[in-house]
This record gives sequence, C-alpha cells and structure tokens, in this order.
Amino acid sequence: MKLVGVDVGGTFTDIMYTDTITKLTWINKVPTTLEDPSIGVVQGIMELCEREGIDGNEIDHVFHGTTIATNAILENDGAVTGMVTTKGFRDITHIGRHQRPQNYSIMQEIPWQDRPLVARRHRKVVSERLVSPKGEILTPLNEEEVRAAIQELKAEGVESIVVCFLFSYINPVHEERVKEIIKEEYPEAFVTTSADVSPQFREFERFTTASINGFVGPKVKKYIDNLKTGLKKADLEADLHIMCSNGGVGTAETVAAKPVNTLLSGPAAGVLGGSWSGELSQKQKLITFDVGGTSADIGIITEQGFDESSARDTWIAGYPVMVPMIDIHTIGAGGGSIAYVDQGGAFKVGPRSAGSRPGPASYGHGGAKPTVTDANVVLGRLDESHFLGGSMKIYAQEGFRVMEELASQLNLSVNETAEGILTIVNNNMANAIREKTIQKGHDPREFTLVAFGGAGPLHAVDVARILNIPEVIIPPHPGITSATGLLTTDLKYDLIKTEFMRSPELDLEKLNTDLDLLRKQIIGQLKADGLSANEIELAFTADCRYVGQGYELRVALPQGDITTDNIEETWTAFHQLHQAEYGHFFEGSPIEIVNVRVTGKGAMPKIQPPSVSSDYPVEEALIKKGKTVFRKDGELKEIETSFYQREKLPAGAVIAGPAIIFQKDTTTIMPPDCQALVEENGNMMITLGGGAK
Repeated sequence: MKLVGVDVGGTFTDIMYTDTITKLTWINKVPTTLEDPSIGVVQGIMELCEREGIDGNEIDHVFHGTTIATNAILENDGAVTGMVTTKGFRDITHIGRHQRPQNYSIMQEIPWQDRPLVARRHRKVVSERLVSPKGEILTPLNEEEVRAAIQELKAEGVESIVVCFLFSYINPVHEERVKEIIKEEYPEAFVTTSADVSPQFREFERFTTASINGFVGPKVKKYIDNLKTGLKKADLEADLHIMCSNGGVGTAETVAAKPVNTLLSGPAAGVLGGSWSGELSQKQKLITFDVGGTSADIGIITEQGFDESSARDTWIAGYPVMVPMIDIHTIGAGGGSIAYVDQGGAFKVGPRSAGSRPGPASYGHGGAKPTVTDANVVLGRLDESHFLGGSMKIYAQEGFRVMEELASQLNLSVNETAEGILTIVNNNMANAIREKTIQKGHDPREFTLVAFGGAGPLHAVDVARILNIPEVIIPPHPGITSATGLLTTDLKYDLIKTEFMRSPELDLEKLNTDLDLLRKQIIGQLKADGLSANEIELAFTADCRYVGQGYELRVALPQGDITTDNIEETWTAFHQLHQAEYGHFFEGSPIEIVNVRVTGKGAMPKIQPPSVSSDYPVEEALIKKGKTVFRKDGELKEIETSFYQREKLPAGAVIAGPAIIFQKDTTTIMPPDCQALVEENGNMMITLGGGAK
C-alpha cells in the first residue's frame, strides 16, 4: 500500500508519503495556501511525487487533517445560519445555562451572546412538542409553519439551516420531517438536525453543537469538494479520508455531512503520532507536546491510551461541544508568538501570533514584531543556512533589529531579552502541561515528553526541565508528526443514545435493544465504507454518574448481551474511576446510566516502523562547531556548540549537549547537561542531567 498523510497548519502544510511494503518514507513541507488550503495540499503532494519519482496514480489512500472547521469557529467566519426550533425556545442558545465563563468578572465576553452562531432574527419557531421519557407527541408538527419559516430563511439569505427541537434525542421524528421539508422548499441549503449530530440530553449543548455544524458546514463541504476536484485534476485517484476529533478518520462524504467532528482534526492526529513514536521506544506514559507557529497542543497518554473529553469540559472558542474528542489542551504559544510590553509594563509573550505572513521578522516578509522564532535566531539556535533544510532563508539581521527595539523598552541586553522571551513561553507551556497532569492527578516525572511540531524540539528540553520530566523523545520526523499520526489510525465512528436508567432496576431489554440498534448502524456505516465484518472492531461504553450528580464518567460495558451479573463489572469500574478522578467513591449509592455509546473501528493500512543504519560514523553528521548562547552557572554565556545533520546520525550515536541538530522539518535544541541517544527505530531519546546552573 502507498499512503500519503497531509496535515494543514496555519503556517505550513506537512506531507508524508510511505510505502508499507518497501518501508520507504519521504516528507515534504510547503507554505499553507491560506486562500484555499486544498491548493497547497495538491501542490505539496505533486511536488513530493516529482522530486522522489513517485507515480501519483499508485497512491492508494490520502489521509488528511484539516483546520477549516476550527478556523471558521475561531475567526467567527462561517455560513449565514438559520434555525428552526420549538415555539417558546427561540433563545436557548442565547440564555445558555447562566454559567458565566468567569464567575466574578463584570466585563467578560460570553461567546454565545457576543458572537452568536445563529443571529436571533434567523431563529424561527414552529408549533411542535415531544415529551419525555418516551418521546410521545404532545403537539403535532405544524408543517405549514415550517414551510413559512423556511421561505423566510431563504429570503433572508441563509445558507445553512439547523433543526433543534426539545426531546429530539429521544424521538427524532419531527426533526427528520423538517429536514425533508427543507429539501423540498430549499434544496440548496446545508441542513443539520441536532438528533443526527448529537442525540444527547442537555438542550443548550445539543443546540449549540448542531449550530456549530451548520455554521462551519458549507465552508468544510466546499473545501472537501475543492480538494477532491484538485486531486482528480492531478490524476491522484486515491481514496480520501479526513481526520476526526475522536482519533479516527472518516470518509470525505461522512465528514462533509458532519464537519463538527473535525474541530480537533489536526491536533488529534498529533496525539496519535506522538503515541506511535512512544510505542517505538516502548513508552506507555506520554505527554505529547505539539508546538507549531501559533499554538501548543498538549495531550496525555497512559497505559489505557489517550483520554477523551467529557461533556463538562469540551469547548471550542468558548462554545460547548458534545461530540467525541481526544482531550487536548491548546494555548497560544508557538514560534510566531509575539513578545511585547503591555500597558502595565509587563513583559509578555503570546497569545497573538505573527502567523505565516508576515511571520517572524527573521523570515524577511515584513514582520515588525519580535517573536519566539526571532529569539531563537538571536541566540544562535536557528541557523541562517539550515532552516527548513536550507530551502528557506533566515534574515538574522531583521531578528536582531526587532529584538533591539524590545530590549530598549525593557532596559535589557539583546541576549537577555531573547532569553526572557524563551523563558516566558517555556513556562507558559509548562503551566499548560501542569493543567493536564498535576491538576488531573498525574505526576509528570513519571512521563516521557514527546516533542514535535515545527517548534516543539526547540523548547522540549527546557520545558521538561521545568517540570522535572526525565526524558524527551524527538520522533523521526518531528515537524510532520501530525501527518505521521494520520498514517497510524483507523476508520472510526461513534454513535450515542441517551438512556437514563438507575441501578439496580435496569430495563435490560430496552438497554440491549438500543445497543443492538447502534451496533447495526455502526456496522452498516463501516461496511458502506468498504470493510468486511472481520475487519470491524466494536467497543461499548456508558456515561455513568451517581444519582444526583451533574456530570458523568465513561466506563466500559460488557461485550454481548448485558445481564444482571456482568453489569456488576461496569459498576465496579465506575467506582474505581470516580476514586481516581475525585479521590472518593460511594459504594452503596445507586448509579445512573445516562448515555450508552458504541464505537466502531475499521482497520486501515498503516505506516511501518522506520529503521536507522549504524554503518557510518557520527563524525559524518557533524556540520560545524560554533558559539550559541545558553544560561550556565547563572549567567548567559556564549558556549561552544556542535551542530549536526540528523539524517546522517547513525543508530547508537550518543550526542552530548550543548548541541543543535538540524533536519528539514525542525531543529532540535540540546542545552548543556543533557545527552541524546539515536535509537534504531528512528527516535532520538534525550535524557536530562542536573540542569543548567
């Protein structure tokens, strides 16, 4: 199988090609075409094929991570969206839950009120009502009102319509009928029903999730259509799969219908790539550290795998989202993060970023603000002749110019200012890791940091030292690890149904019937994607809580039919998880099953482990020796540093810091008092010493 993974970031588009038979792997990195990222994707693949003599017609699969949906939400740049909802509940998405993001602030921004995804004038109400607990029809759907509402939305220029009714998660009959009417009255509209996207209780979160899907839907669909067209014009007939937030891929068609599932597409692929690198070195407890030009993404992997976000803490751009997502914490800290002095005189770095254009001053594109990248250039840690494999020139004088301007404001030397920028951004990233480890009951000293992204290896050792993390893994191709992660995943779909059953009086007949229905739907979807029954793997889980609690924990359900005997395994697992999460549990308290979920996986071809030869001397990798600025013995000093080309480092080589290691997709910084071992699997394992003094 010949596979291509493509991850589109805010600055660069990363491409990896691999042949699962020969194990040959090639990479490419091109600037992202912001006006239409699909252009850069196709150009990058074709450029790689031409350079390496690859026949594009022989590529079997293209796996793609995209930020289209994410950026549409972050930039509030989606479709003009309308809503059809139950009469009397027009303002659900405005009122929310009276939970203010900042409890005590009188000058805070409430995203769903300040930046509504659906303007109030575009929220239309119709007569209908279902009632719990079984979803019986109390008030029939008034179809004439529905048709009138749709005509009004069409006249108002709405591109996308979301349908959100009360209790549709129990019985979607009214939402489905409105969807049919929209197709009759306004077939050009992009249509979303809340029961199709997120059939769960909590109407505010369900309505908002559906609104996000409608808001980003037309843009994502257009992008996927452009990408498919571009690939076809380039004679690339490979199957296209899109990375989803749950850690699996979906077909282009399923993703185009439910683009809300791609909100963490790129970062999720990064976690998978970090996990794959950790497995190569037989490490199970990992902190994935993905730093790009604008942000740093933190993920946690334990012996049980990666965590999935819960309903209580899944947010995108301030909006609650109820779709399966890998638990990833993102902060505004990256190579393009801008350093500045605020109005109060404080020295700060980020979250504002210079992006790719104009970018850092040292890129030579007109950037006028000092950034983290400029700080690394000034300290000699990024080389003018070896950036992006020598394909992109660095203008060091521009970096010094903007650093001198900031230094004069701070009354510091240029080197002190540059090191101050790195100290601030490194501590910001360390604090983000603390939130996902220490505050969740994990000790970071028991983990290995997997550093990737274009800027991750630049900062990894310093961040690890702040947290006393003993070792750092630099993957074989750290700058494109997210693209690598795309080549390690499977087709994956989740289906969920709200139940509300309490122990010990479970309605086992209904529970088993509902699970069987979800199972059949998942299998049907995977078979439609071309998989056979023996290629499908299913997992059954339940969202549980003690009666009276407001939020749930997810635990495994028994395989096969649930009985009064085997459900005890689920109750025991819930008690144990509650103890781990909160420090206590209530063994005698009844437990409530809130939702049941079936996850289906279909095996996809995957990248094979790389290997590094040991048949050449380490001296061949040494490019030069020169002075680089590091802090040692409490002072900033110019220290003799060795500069290596990573591709020429043999397996078994041991490199002592200070050292700078170049490769096409990133640069790895090794301060004094650490050393790196090049492993046969392609990883570089850095172990930390006592730290700089």
